Amino acid sequence: MSSSDLPALNSANVKAADALAHERFGIEVDWLMEAAGWQVARFCQGRTVVACGVGNNAGDGLAAARHLHRWGRLASVACVDPGRLRGPAAKELEALRKLGIDVTGTLLFENAEVVLDAIFGTGISRAPEGHFATWIDAINESPARVVSIDVPSGLDADTGVAYAPTVKAHTTITLGLPKVGLLKADGPRLAGEVWVADIGMPLEVYAELGIEVRPTLFATHDRFRLEPPTG
Repeated sequence: MSSSDLPALNSANVKAADALAHERFGIEVDWLMEAAGWQVARFCQGRTVVACGVGNNAGDGLAAARHLHRWGRLASVACVDPGRLRGPAAKELEALRKLGIDVTGTLLFENAEVVLDAIFGTGISRAPEGHFATWIDAINESPARVVSIDVPSGLDADTGVAYAPTVKAHTTITLGLPKVGLLKADGPRLAGEVWVADIGMPLEVYAELGIEVRPTLFATHDRFRLEPPTG
């Protein structure tokens, strides 16, 4: 599907949609995170290292790690600072640990075929620093195929500007609707193939935000590849 056929979300839209889903429609962020993890894991075809930051994007990655573990495709899970995880993301961490899965603070590639980038989501508005930047550089230097959640880590979801450093993804799984930054500036170059995945966000949520989405968007397929605009 062409990007010109779909509305796109900015970072404020994403935050507002999560809040509305919970407060007005009774859809918990936990449920959306579970759906996101399932969708993302399906794109990790091979032994996968999951690299997580400290926000809800990390929670999506941890949820994906649990499914990859079930399927025998999980190499390792690393989180920049597990102690900073809160809310649904912390619950995902707890679930992994109860399964005996070690979540380390060290990013190890262990001959992995895939790296799942769950470091930053749509909230970043400045250049990554410290361990975040080090991990992004390490992912870019890895020979593994890179799958990013929502936007490549380091890419501004509103402007499409790639901060230094930014993950260079082979595939980006954008959740619910495309993010504006994937279609602007550096976005198309760094996102690789962009797929839109259904995570169960009610269309009524988007309507409350003044975003019109056709009701049949996911009626026949729960994910589809997004083609960049032509011309």
